[in-house]
Amino acid sequence: MENQTVRQVARISVGGKSVRVVLSNAFGEKPLTIGAGSVGIAGKDGEVDQATLKPLTWGGNSSVVVPPGAPILSDPIALSAEALSEISVSIFLPKKTALSSVHWDGVQTAYISGPGNFTNEAAFKADSTLKSRLFLSDIWVDAVPESEAIVFFGDSITDGNCSTPDANNRWPDHIAKRLQEANRKVAVVNEAFSGNRVLTDGMGVNALARFDSDILSHPKVATVVVMMGINDIGWPGENAVTPDDKEPTAEEIITGYKQLIDRAHAHGKRIVGATLTPFADTFKGLPTEGYYTPEKEKIRVAVNEWIRNGGGFDGVVDFDKVMEDPAKPGYLRDDYDCGDNLHPNDAGYKAMADAVDLDVLLGPAK
Repeated sequence: MENQTVRQVARISVGGKSVRVVLSNAFGEKPLTIGAGSVGIAGKDGEVDQATLKPLTWGGNSSVVVPPGAPILSDPIALSAEALSEISVSIFLPKKTALSSVHWDGVQTAYISGPGNFTNEAAFKADSTLKSRLFLSDIWVDAVPESEAIVFFGDSITDGNCSTPDANNRWPDHIAKRLQEANRKVAVVNEAFSGNRVLTDGMGVNALARFDSDILSHPKVATVVVMMGINDIGWPGENAVTPDDKEPTAEEIITGYKQLIDRAHAHGKRIVGATLTPFADTFKGLPTEGYYTPEKEKIRVAVNEWIRNGGGFDGVVDFDKVMEDPAKPGYLRDDYDCGDNLHPNDAGYKAMADAVDLDVLLGPAK
């Protein structure tokens, strides 16, 4: 990209009177030049409410250069935003810019302009769109002082893969809505990305390596919810995604969980484990149908048994039981299946969120 504006939308969970935007050059090999930026309340189809549109600044400056590997936090911007508001963030990229720090499975439309800086425009004609997040990492809200945060740490199922784009139907999105309806002052942070594994890099950095940067870096985190491990089981093996990778044992995945638990507890965080959902016949008929085998199912069952009864997690959410077809053990329910025998559809994601006891996440209301 060069001499173009990118406009992206993200829904916040708690409301406040000001926001700060975090951009990331985490995977960039060269400095990232942001020529200008803006933030406002999102309208439809990439438009912004003009009355709320505010320029972003960094140390009082209207532009900034982000070093390779670094995030950049904007100055606080006065913007009154209700809980569950959709916030629009626009950035102008004046120089030739490689799309290095990208969350590919954003399930949200990013609008990319033709030549020019349109950050101060309520609307612009998009030359192209993507369903990925480009450089946008976080939106911080100046919430009430007693607020807390929950970080959801996962893979494509927490990332919302297969859910309807631009509809906020990821299961953590539904949790955010439930928390607001219950008058809980709790922010929801989704730190999932499709393809993630506990032990091994692949489509991104493994969970053990990114725990500090993606969990502990967030303000006021009280609880971490971990739903990860199915890709550790499914990816290796003949006709799978990474055929040369060694297939881990259940014990190795559990050891990874124990590391996450110890590190969370060392920083005073609660950590909740979610069981791995059914995956029988995942990708059946495709070149990657080896993602599932009966032997891999045994690993999943053993991992789930430890999550439920191993005593390591501070709480457990049993998604396996919620999503399993009672007539076909090991299979995802047909009415919750988006079609690949692995990922839920919109109804499935809502069912997952509805099954969560909010007190398990944070303890009883104070």
